[in-house]
Formats: sequence, structure tokens, C-alpha cells
Amino acid sequence: MAMTDVAVQTGSAEIPDKLYFKIGEVSEILGVEPYVLRYWETEFTQLTPKKSGSGHRLFRRKDVELLLRIKHLLYEKRYTIEGARQTLQTEGRAAKPRTPKRSQQELFSNDPLPEIRRELGEILQLLK
Repeated sequence: MAMTDVAVQTGSAEIPDKLYFKIGEVSEILGVEPYVLRYWETEFTQLTPKKSGSGHRLFRRKDVELLLRIKHLLYEKRYTIEGARQTLQTEGRAAKPRTPKRSQQELFSNDPLPEIRRELGEILQLLK
């Protein structure tokens, strides 16, 4: 039984424990043709596989997980490309809690320079 058959039967693919995957391997894991993956790469800005020296796409595990999510949205939930894109962007924003920006005053209120200057002045007095 091929890996794609297992992925189709279980509903989710098992991702091998590797650093990088070639497009053919990802194609087998997802059960889609490589041209589909290349098309999705143009449509989803979150998908950014690295390129090898010879120009081959090298997908990381997070890329493969994102592709599985895209496939789920498009094939199982029947989203359009635009709908899947918006869903992923919304999920991305929700997943990254924003840290409140601190004001300049807060950043420099604990300025160590005056204390350092004072200590250096004391050391200078001792050396004289």
C-alpha cells in the first residue's frame, strides 16, 4: 500500500521525521500532483519552501503541515482559494498574540548609565 493510500484512508498523512522534503515526497504525502503544490505556492504567501542550489524546492515540516491544512480547507471543507487564504490569515493572526508596545519612557526609565557614571566617578576618585 502506497503512502498516499494510507493518507487517504486515515484522513491525515503521517509526516516522516526529516528536515527537508523534496516536492515529489510532499506530493506523495498529500496525494496531489507536484504542479498543484507549485500553484498553491503562488497563491498562499505563508508557503515559502527553500530552494536548493539547483533550484529544487525543499519543504520543511511546517510547510508540509501548512500544505495539509490547505488541502483540508480546499478538498474537504470545499473552500475557494480566496476563502482558504483568508482563513489561514485569520488563524495566523489569532495564533500570534501581540505583545503591547512599550513607550520610549518605559524603555529608558531603568537606564543604568547614571549609576555606571556615578560608580566610575567613585573609582576615578579612588585612583587619584
